[in-house]
Amino acid sequence: MPNTSADDRRALRRRMKSAARLYAVQALFQMEAMAQTLDAVRVEFEDHRFGMVTDEGAFSEGDVDLFRALLEAAVAEQTRIDQLTDRALVAKWPLGRIDPTLRAVFRAAGGELLVTQTPPKVVINEFVEVARAFFPEGKEAGFVNAVLDHMAREARPEAF
Repeated sequence: MPNTSADDRRALRRRMKSAARLYAVQALFQMEAMAQTLDAVRVEFEDHRFGMVTDEGAFSEGDVDLFRALLEAAVAEQTRIDQLTDRALVAKWPLGRIDPTLRAVFRAAGGELLVTQTPPKVVINEFVEVARAFFPEGKEAGFVNAVLDHMAREARPEAF
């Protein structure tokens, strides 16, 4: 990154991490919807989605390491993440009744909470923004905020 300031480099890294989170949600959704394996989806995203240019514009480059970590954690820790999510939901709305995109958001965020040192408030804020990307007109972002706050407090109480 010649001729870029430290602030520019930090901003680029933040954008790449944000893109990786969005891609992880899309990949987890695709895995569930199309019964695809982790490896197949990972390869597809890394080879064809990161930085892809379409008629509508260019996709962002993503932080490949974070993308992989989120996918691997979401798969490896899915039972634990789903239990955290279920405890954060009201009894009438078990995880199975939640929109599949929101399930993917909770699983990706849960994976980041469980296997990274990212501050929980950062994880929550980032995935609220991901929810807004998928549901720009709805109340889902507030719902995601509440569920992730509950999950984070249970998974990483020392951070609060």
